[in-house]
Amino acid sequence: MLGYQPVMFFNDSFDYLHVATDPYPHPLRPDGYAFLLWFLKPFHSFALVAGLQHLMGLGMGVMIYALLRRRFRLPGWGAALAAAPVLLDAYQLQLEHLVLSDTMFTFLVMSAVTLLLWRDRPSWKIAAAVGLLVGMAWLTRSVGMPVLVGVLVYMLIRRSGWRLLAVTMAACMLPVIGYMGWYKAESGKFALTESNGIFLYARVYKFADCHQMKDLPVSEYPLCTEPENRLKTSQFGIWSVQSPLNRYTGTRFSPDNNALASDYAKRAIIAQPLDYLGVVAHDFLRVFRWDRTVFPDPATYAQYEFRTTSRPLPDWHMDGNSIASAEARAYERGDARTRVVEPFAGVARGYQDVFYLRGSMLGVVLLIGLAGLAGMWRRFGGEALLPWTLATGLLLAPAATAEFDYRYVLPAVPLAALAAGIAFRPASRATFKGWTRRLRRRGDDPERAEAPAPESPAPRDTAEVPA
Repeated sequence: MLGYQPVMFFNDSFDYLHVATDPYPHPLRPDGYAFLLWFLKPFHSFALVAGLQHLMGLGMGVMIYALLRRRFRLPGWGAALAAAPVLLDAYQLQLEHLVLSDTMFTFLVMSAVTLLLWRDRPSWKIAAAVGLLVGMAWLTRSVGMPVLVGVLVYMLIRRSGWRLLAVTMAACMLPVIGYMGWYKAESGKFALTESNGIFLYARVYKFADCHQMKDLPVSEYPLCTEPENRLKTSQFGIWSVQSPLNRYTGTRFSPDNNALASDYAKRAIIAQPLDYLGVVAHDFLRVFRWDRTVFPDPATYAQYEFRTTSRPLPDWHMDGNSIASAEARAYERGDARTRVVEPFAGVARGYQDVFYLRGSMLGVVLLIGLAGLAGMWRRFGGEALLPWTLATGLLLAPAATAEFDYRYVLPAVPLAALAAGIAFRPASRATFKGWTRRLRRRGDDPERAEAPAPESPAPRDTAEVPA
């Protein structure tokens, strides 16, 4: 915060600011984060926005530590180690300093997971709070819908009862349906966005072959592109001026364009399922590379780095009467351009060169969590099932519906770290020790291999340890 004052901007930041200036349902993304900016607008301080987001990052670290200490009885050093990625990762810190929805989304999801795991069986009040948090996360990023599915499936496996399931669902849908009602009042359609089909079109853009699609409607012919004419990345299929979507008249994120793109994408997936699975697998595995590569283009990649100089505020026309730079200055009530202040900025850049969670490290963290699930297989993985499946789902969702992006990786990190920490709970350790004793006895005395020694009972997990 000393080195990059008052905050850092990403291209999407100015869309959020535009909605916060005069709220309306945005056709591209839900307005949850813009509502936060609108709520903080009377303070006229981007530094307050950045500070609050940094506190959210600290809060996520505290949640991981407290859960592992109190609920799962890990030693202090073990709980601190699990909290380290969200607290110390330089790219996480940089994301918290950007005017973007990702930190708020991750904080809401982690808050819901913490409440759900804090006790063995939640009360109806906790279930309602969990549902409300997930609903708010859904309004912050559309990927919140799979989070709701994961939470409900976990509660079903844990036999929470239909009443708690109903309370969670109702509390979640309350803000979502309210927002969709507002969207209908403004645009005439009961929806959250008009972008899901267009993003799915971007996913199939690199492999879709119209020659393999049967009975393709004539209205979708403009979306066809021959391999030699395709743009470099899938996202260029949306944002480039050469995008096939620009062959249609009107606004890009319109109901008609979204419906056409959605139908075309689904036809491509049905006609070429192996090609679809191939691009999904490629982007999912890209998460676990050791080195960060320049992707999808140098300009976007540079926005995820602490830079030596700041960019001027853009003079984009947000609508007929609004300019991005003017709205940023009005929000700050002064000069909103990021100022790079040395030597603090240099410290941040040097830190970012070394201290971050590499993709391969995240893969190891997920494997540790998976081993913990295997150790509790009789209980469907136990409590670790929820954070591990949510982490994996948050990594898989962009690969399946849009394209890989480095900022989409970070929301999965605290969940994966929590699942890995739960893998070392006393009950899991006792299970693995039992397996080890059996293997040793079978190796020492093959004739007794069919009669494994009884295991000592696993320690209870309900005991509390002061955080």
